[in-house]
Amino acid sequence: MTATYRTLTSPLFDVRVVDRAEQAVAAVADDVTTVLSAKERRAEGVVLGLATGSTMTPLYDELARRHARGEVSFGRSRAVLLDEYRGLEPGHPERFVRWITRHFAERVDLPPEQIEAPPADAEGAELEGACDRFDRRLRALGGVDLQLLGLGRNGHVAFNEPGSPSDSRTRLVRLASSTREANAKSFGELDHVPTSAVTQGLATLREARRLRMLVFGAPKREALARLLALDGFDPQCPASALAGHHDLVIWADAAAVD
Repeated sequence: MTATYRTLTSPLFDVRVVDRAEQAVAAVADDVTTVLSAKERRAEGVVLGLATGSTMTPLYDELARRHARGEVSFGRSRAVLLDEYRGLEPGHPERFVRWITRHFAERVDLPPEQIEAPPADAEGAELEGACDRFDRRLRALGGVDLQLLGLGRNGHVAFNEPGSPSDSRTRLVRLASSTREANAKSFGELDHVPTSAVTQGLATLREARRLRMLVFGAPKREALARLLALDGFDPQCPASALAGHHDLVIWADAAAVD
């Protein structure tokens, strides 16, 4: 069922506002299901760009329910993560590969070998080359069919923090203090939150065929208002680099707008 929504006036973005977050979740789950079904009919695999964090949890819950009902399969999919922390042991529960496995992959038929993440474990001179190979790998897969995104309170998207250039590619980044503070709950205390990560760049993200951003709750209201007030790219609001993408939809709940 198509979600009932109202649109926000924006010169740059398609913004759809629903009363409750679960309505947006259902709409994006429909998009994911449609992409998977179309590829399945052509016996083709799908490349899904997956995001982590509490905003995404209801979406993965919904997709898991649909899988349990036999409505959708991820067996032919390849999942690519937006970013990954640096400095965490491979088995650390807050590594994003572990997070996506726990919250999504092991609840559906997505094998662990079909999940890829930016090369956060590469060191020294090897890191830049590993990041370049990651971007080339995305192209070799045929590109990302649908990329899921959230919006940080400081306007970041993936781990592209304020000051990120619009033409940035996958690379090593330092995390803003506000980002680390927002993620501290997952680590128990701020000192345990990594200070750096490897993230897909803004130019990398724009290469996805479809972008779906979820923005929920009053804490994201200021960031969304700032984004929608812009009339072009502002490096202090990295998400603005996505303006003009041919298939970007921002779904927000009323709490993030009103």
